[in-house]
Amino acid sequence: MFFSIKRKSIVTVLVVIALVAICMTGMANEQVSAVFNNQSLRKVPVYGVDTNEKIVALTFDAAWGADKTQGILDILDKHGVDGTFFLVGFWIDKFPDMVKKIAESGCDIGNHSNNHLNMSTLSKEKIAEELDYVTEGVKQLTGIETKFFRPPFGDYNNTLLEVVEEKNMIGVQWTVDSLDWKGLSATEILSRVNKGVKNGSIILFHNNSDNILEALPLVIANLKNQGYKMVKISDLIYQEGYSIDSSGIQHKTN
Repeated sequence: MFFSIKRKSIVTVLVVIALVAICMTGMANEQVSAVFNNQSLRKVPVYGVDTNEKIVALTFDAAWGADKTQGILDILDKHGVDGTFFLVGFWIDKFPDMVKKIAESGCDIGNHSNNHLNMSTLSKEKIAEELDYVTEGVKQLTGIETKFFRPPFGDYNNTLLEVVEEKNMIGVQWTVDSLDWKGLSATEILSRVNKGVKNGSIILFHNNSDNILEALPLVIANLKNQGYKMVKISDLIYQEGYSIDSSGIQHKTN
């Protein structure tokens, strides 16, 4: 009798353990599924382009000062290469004539928000205001519709990228950060670009960094020596028929 009761108790314990194990396995699977789904739903901007062509884009963020912007335009023109300038709203207000000169040079103009804030902290409505201000400012001065948006500080989330899409723009980051804003020397900037560049790279500079006018000719000469062609963002990234992988690399789909 005692043995029978003991055996029943053991069976009961084993059944309970089995049920607990099944529940835990189910929970684990749900957690894995949730993580996978969250990752698959996470939006990312374009960090670079998958291409066999030796093409790259030189980009310049303009959020302070304009003393060196004409010099950048002159260097680009002298070497026969194109660039893209991402402009902040208060920069546009302060330097409207320079905005016009950038447009007249044939360079692309992108949207870099109105106030250069951490966009992931803003509401959808505030994000829309930040983007619209720059879009309207550029259009009034140049007639150009901005098609590309670069988040200040590289800070973004799904809400931001959803608004960018609703505004018929494409979010653009960078493949290579020159770190020119840190006051690096011209040779240090050249070294950083040289180490990181590859087909389809987007290279980040700033229009008023300390040594941009000394570094830019070196970078351009080096890229040309490697066989790269420097183009505008609009000539580098795909604007339709594309996908973006989890690392932000854009792939042509048709």
